[in-house]
Amino acid sequence: MLTMSAEKNLICIEACTKCAQACYKCFYACINEPDLNARKSCVSILIECAMMCQMSVSMMSMNGQFSKEHCALCARICDSCAKECNTFNDEHCQKCAQECRSCADECRNMAGM
Repeated sequence: MLTMSAEKNLICIEACTKCAQACYKCFYACINEPDLNARKSCVSILIECAMMCQMSVSMMSMNGQFSKEHCALCARICDSCAKECNTFNDEHCQKCAQECRSCADECRNMAGM
């Protein structure tokens, strides 16, 4: 249940939730790809991005005092993850890159950037 002040953050909360899910799904797919060694950076940023998005959801849900700053950093991490995923042509990486870009945009909106 969201507080009244957290309801204004709902679009960003939803974007962060979708992004975290896409990152975890992509992570699982990437570790099962035959070229895993070439994906080390991608696998690493996927987990970082998913965890950051989950934390952003928590911060916004409780209307935390550092939500805007947290979302600004989340946007940077999502941008980095999208860039990394975009280097691979498989469907899971492309879908993840798309979710990361959407999340980064919503996080920038939330942060007032």
